[in-house]
Amino acid sequence: MDHKLLDILNGKLNEQVQQLVDVVSAGGAKSHEHYKELCGTIRGLQTAQMEIADLVRKIKDYDDD
Repeated sequence: MDHKLLDILNGKLNEQVQQLVDVVSAGGAKSHEHYKELCGTIRGLQTAQMEIADLVRKIKDYDDD
């Protein structure tokens, strides 16, 4: 299986994470609730990235066999 599509998806998720991190680090959260929402979104996107990375490793291991 070609994992390039997963790499592209991971790159898009990384862009979203970076945009949100930039908002938070620039003090762009409008309230404490908004700050918590931004942090939760970042955490969720990073979790998705970890799952994708794990899937890519499994695909590579399967292709090597």
